[in-house]
Amino acid sequence: MSKLALKSTRARAQRLEARVTAEQKKLIEHAAALQGRTVTDFVLNCVQDAAKRAIEEHQHLALSVRDSKAFVDAMLNPVPVNDRLRDTVRRYRKATGI
Repeated sequence: MSKLALKSTRARAQRLEARVTAEQKKLIEHAAALQGRTVTDFVLNCVQDAAKRAIEEHQHLALSVRDSKAFVDAMLNPVPVNDRLRDTVRRYRKATGI
């Protein structure tokens, strides 16, 4: 057995089962055949892609909530203007002609 085949066997040691209707099974088999893949490969690839998207959407939402809270906090509790900020604004205005 090749190293790749052995690695693939180890990687797929867990089992995942699902009950589907006859129509769903036909649809999945047809889609897999169109892509020249096994049903298992097709299903695993699709489920993995969906899982990654779900995680990314959740992370994006979590960042959006955190960023919104930080924005509101900054608006309600602004940091006092210091010399460094004044200098930055002065240089910006000089560079842009504003």
